[in-house]
Amino acid sequence: MRHHPLLGRLSHHMLAHLSSHFSSHSSDSSHHGEHHGRHAIGRHHHGGGPGGFFGGGGDGFDGDGDSWRRGRKFSSDDLQLMLLSLLEEKPSHGYELIKALEARTNGFYKPSPGMVYPALTFLEELGYATVDTEGNKKRYQLAGPGLAHLDANRERLALMLNKLKHVARKMEWVRRALSGEAAEPGAAGVAADEREAAGGWLPEFVEARVALKRALLLRTDATPDEQRRIAAILARATAEINAGPGGQGA
Repeated sequence: MRHHPLLGRLSHHMLAHLSSHFSSHSSDSSHHGEHHGRHAIGRHHHGGGPGGFFGGGGDGFDGDGDSWRRGRKFSSDDLQLMLLSLLEEKPSHGYELIKALEARTNGFYKPSPGMVYPALTFLEELGYATVDTEGNKKRYQLAGPGLAHLDANRERLALMLNKLKHVARKMEWVRRALSGEAAEPGAAGVAADEREAAGGWLPEFVEARVALKRALLLRTDATPDEQRRIAAILARATAEINAGPGGQGA
């Protein structure tokens, strides 16, 4: 299958950034896991605002799931909420939570035991989780205060999980593009719904994202009036996207 030039360039570019980010993240996890797990969560456990890998607003992923390109890492709050959400599903051992995080992120994030176990210990100290000891193993389950904290951060958690899905899908798209599975726009015999069913992104969707980013970059020195015009265009587009198929933007 002949590769689409844009797909080839984008996939190699993404792969290089992903490799660099994960290498850096793995190193940080192995050297600073306990400090990050216990002390960082202790400082920020009342958080929920911007910051870290999944921060709200303009931080984290640059608003579209791409902040791995700038080396963003998971914050202690991010890991805390992820663990609480997994414990809400079922009580689990630490190693089960590590595997669940890896599965949920399609291999994008597999925290080291040095990250997870100190975080779980601190969740226990906060009263967010309780522990049952089974031999030499600890089984964690969500406690009432932990559920209350989770309920207070549902929107943030949903945004976090959707961004994880976005990055996982991006990784799958890169894999398919590099292996020649990603079809060209209008490729004969390949229906759009078949490409979507395979978990890939349509080339026109990717090209539209790239075109938008390029257009905004070229307007970096826009006057205040031009910025307002662009903001209004983006607000209308955002409303239409949020309304869904056949919906009416707010």
